[in-house]
Formats: sequence, C-alpha cells, structure tokens
Amino acid sequence: MTAAEYRIESNQPIAHRLLPGSGARQLFLSDRALAVAVAAKSSSRGQEIRVVHVPTGEVVFRKQPQEQAGGDLVAE
Repeated sequence: MTAAEYRIESNQPIAHRLLPGSGARQLFLSDRALAVAVAAKSSSRGQEIRVVHVPTGEVVFRKQPQEQAGGDLVAE
C-alpha cells in the first residue's frame, strides 16, 4: 500500500476543523475508512466532495452539496 492511496478532492477549498491542511482542494490519506470519514465531516462551500482511490481513479465516496435554506422546496 502506498503512502497516499486515497485523495479527498473538491473544486473549492475543503474545510475541516481537525485538519492542519484545511483550505486545500486535495487531501491525501492512506486509509479508506479515514478518508471517507473526513470527507463526510468536511464542508466545501456548496461543492461536491469526493474520495478517489488514487491507483484506479475510482470514486469510492461522494458527498453532494447541501441544500441552501430557502431553496425551491415545496411544502405539501
């Protein structure tokens, strides 16, 4: 296993209060579970966050941007 087998990526800077590299657009980790957990708890200014397995290019986790308050939701 290589030192950085999983990449967390986004088009916007990734914010996470426990990461020293907060503000980067890519973060590299060697553990899949840790990469998915960090991505799930991170935010990226309304942009998608992905975890990619570097050797294969497979997206193993994808976090969609959250809906903004006051969006196009219709109450029934």
